[in-house]
Amino acid sequence: MAARGKAIRFQGNTPPSRQPVRCSSRFMPSPTTIDLIRFTAEPSTCPYLSSETAQLEYRVPMNLDAVAFGQLLRRGWRRFGNYVFRPQCPICRSCRSIRVLTERFAPSKSQRRTLRRNSHIDVEVARPDVTDDHVDLFNAYHRDMSKRRGWPENSTSFQNYYESFIGGRFDFAREFRYWNEDRLVGIGIVDELANGLSSVYFYHDPAWRRLGPGTFSMLTELQYARDRGIPYAYLGYWIRDNDSMNYKANFRPHELLEAYVDDDTEPVWHPASESTAQDSRTSQD
Repeated sequence: MAARGKAIRFQGNTPPSRQPVRCSSRFMPSPTTIDLIRFTAEPSTCPYLSSETAQLEYRVPMNLDAVAFGQLLRRGWRRFGNYVFRPQCPICRSCRSIRVLTERFAPSKSQRRTLRRNSHIDVEVARPDVTDDHVDLFNAYHRDMSKRRGWPENSTSFQNYYESFIGGRFDFAREFRYWNEDRLVGIGIVDELANGLSSVYFYHDPAWRRLGPGTFSMLTELQYARDRGIPYAYLGYWIRDNDSMNYKANFRPHELLEAYVDDDTEPVWHPASESTAQDSRTSQD
């Protein structure tokens, strides 16, 4: 990938294993994928498309490991803490799982500008942690988003942060720390699997916003995945008609998941040239 930023460093100068356990292309039921809890939340107004009704399905798998989670990720499930979730909306099908083909990705002209603007930022990869700096940065970010974009108030405490981002101590969880000299300015929570890097959550210092930290963090993750031979970077859900979510289509080439299938059905991913020509509200049936 051209126009690279600074080299990514690892905590203690020792990267996590470069040879994680690889999973097969088919789902093989095992004790690690037994659900302790599985439920569908009550319908509510969609936070991304206010005219739609949203509904999420949640699971808490027992002893979730990289192999089992890799199979869930391919089927549109996302992890947040001990939960995995995906849309199960009554009618709308606008949320589409999106993944970038890392080996073929090349940054656009504007993305290369973002890399150059952030060439002073250092990146460190480590196991997820929580410190006072994490909590203060998270709360500053959400105060800014509440003020600028009308997000609901969402402050956290040391304990709440631990339960949301660290609880479970998953071996595949990573934390990308973004430093401006000795000041922590961004945190990216990422899941690293043999066949996919999954962006979980990113927050940053509001003062960094003008330099495009969201795009920079995504480019950093794509570089990391490519350097480690990870073929896909999962960006979460793409929504064509929401400005906060449709930017993900700017990272090409990418694929979209056709439908949210069950554990025993092989998922189908379509290249963007084919998928984006279809109406994202089409039923999965």
